[in-house]
Amino acid sequence: MAGRLEGRVAFISGAARGMGRSHAVALAAEGADIIAYDICAPVHAQGAPASDEADLAETVRAVEALERRIVSAVCDARDHDAVRTLLDRGVDELGRLDIVVANAGINGPGVTLANHTYEDWAAVIDTNLTGVFNTVHAALPHLVAAGHGGSIILISSSLALRPAAHFGAYTTAKHGVVGLMKSLAVELGQHSIRVNTVHPTGVNTDLLVNDSTFKLFRPDLEAPTKDDVMDSYYGLNILPVPWVEPSDVSQVVAFLASDDARYITGSMIPVDAGMSLK
Repeated sequence: MAGRLEGRVAFISGAARGMGRSHAVALAAEGADIIAYDICAPVHAQGAPASDEADLAETVRAVEALERRIVSAVCDARDHDAVRTLLDRGVDELGRLDIVVANAGINGPGVTLANHTYEDWAAVIDTNLTGVFNTVHAALPHLVAAGHGGSIILISSSLALRPAAHFGAYTTAKHGVVGLMKSLAVELGQHSIRVNTVHPTGVNTDLLVNDSTFKLFRPDLEAPTKDDVMDSYYGLNILPVPWVEPSDVSQVVAFLASDDARYITGSMIPVDAGMSLK
């Protein structure tokens, strides 16, 4: 049976692993071909272990295992020209563009804003907000010129719904993503292009499950482990879970990409286990 996205093409940033890979696989499973990129290298103020080219190759393998085509490249979301060059090549090879998932992001240093350096601030804003703009901006000429509408999905965060200490630059960028989404939704509605944000709580990926984040949640311990922080992770959410899985977010992304969501635009969709209610 054909999937909901049969014959469509999706452009995904931060696709080497975690949510990005999950989004690529979920959309491919629904029939979409994929254009994917990731920096595959450390970024200043990343706050988590970096992905690498082997990770991106695994995303390619997973999509191709679903008998879908994929165009991939190592690319930095902060580099507008590189993002545009990749997307233009992908559209040339795959023939069209229908879906954009701006997913790439970094954590930041996990300190109060008073203790932020300018370099840390710039790294987070450049990746988590300007990088989202770059991904979308490169796609707009293709989406508008094609005249068949489309869906743009920006991955924000539950911290854009309920801020927390020590994530000031990240929270600011994710709020900015909401402003970008709403502006785009107003401007692109006439072209039947829908734009929405998705707001996950903590997700079971390397961005959350790493030694730096463990230390942030348990500064009283010299070398906290995952077991040491589980109570803190559970405490973030209303539902009795420490996090959601990447596939939980990807199911919502696939819905928003499909015609099932054809009248949803300008919306902030939480996938946060109730975190924003606490």
